[in-house]
Amino acid sequence: LPTSLDRVRRKLAGATDGDRQMVDILTSVLSDGLPAVDAACAEALGQGVHSADVILNILARRREPAAPVTIITPDALRLRHAPSADCSRYDLLRRSP
Repeated sequence: LPTSLDRVRRKLAGATDGDRQMVDILTSVLSDGLPAVDAACAEALGQGVHSADVILNILARRREPAAPVTIITPDALRLRHAPSADCSRYDLLRRSP
């Protein structure tokens, strides 16, 4: 194992759920790659933590966000008249019985 990942493994060995946390970290290697997981472990250790939740959070923040889906609006659904922000219309409705 790379240095940071091995240090996390040794720190998690003392935890009651350390094996489960280590499995979660190693599973992330499949999707993020070993260098990214090792870098996330190094960052977590630099902050004084070694929890799998923290490491997985670091990995999630480093991922590229998915491109938003572009929806093409049909002409039949386009606004013909832009709405006006006129509060006096609301006041007029409140005064009506």
